[in-house]
Amino acid sequence: IVMEYCAAGSVSDIMRLRKQTLTEEQIAVIIKSTLKGLEYMHSHMKIHRDIKAGNILLNSKGEAKLADFGVSGQLSDSTAKRNTVIGTPYWMAPEVIQENGYGVSADIWSLGITCIEMAQGHPPYNNIHPMRAIFVIPSRPPPKLEHPEKFSDDFNSFIALCLVKKPEERMTATQLLETPFIKKAQSEIILEGIVNEASTLISNGGLFNDDYEEVYINILI
Repeated sequence: IVMEYCAAGSVSDIMRLRKQTLTEEQIAVIIKSTLKGLEYMHSHMKIHRDIKAGNILLNSKGEAKLADFGVSGQLSDSTAKRNTVIGTPYWMAPEVIQENGYGVSADIWSLGITCIEMAQGHPPYNNIHPMRAIFVIPSRPPPKLEHPEKFSDDFNSFIALCLVKKPEERMTATQLLETPFIKKAQSEIILEGIVNEASTLISNGGLFNDDYEEVYINILI
């Protein structure tokens, strides 16, 4: 398999190497490209099931590319549901954890968590063990930014639209592309600087160390 080379690695790698979170402007560009990828996947009834900063790569032009389709799923039609509990706990949608059956909207929840991850440097509940998080996520209100006042209303609103508890009330990728936060996204050019910086750090021996333990869940129901 021949794949595009993304020298800087994932968005998670870039944040770790630079020891910095991303700005709203940078997040908007990355999420816009990611939504376009999800829009295409979802139109073909495919669920990624592991959306997070570690699975979004940036190429030399700053273009975001979805990666790691190893746990993606196929639906038979738009009303079909999956019952496999799979993914990385902190990013998992409540309906996935509760085994209620889920569809493509589970990716939208994970995207909202990814927004928080890129803004704060970590997903919600990262201070507790991943296996504990799967009990906390369904029982608590949708997470928010730790300091929402530091971010725009458009960004806070976008996250809230992604993190709606009831999957049937969650916006689709197509609808989210029309939100103010995404509509004002700039060109990928603004990401070239952080990509080049991360690439340089890698070539100089930058290390990739996770800040928290990562646990994958794959339980066939």
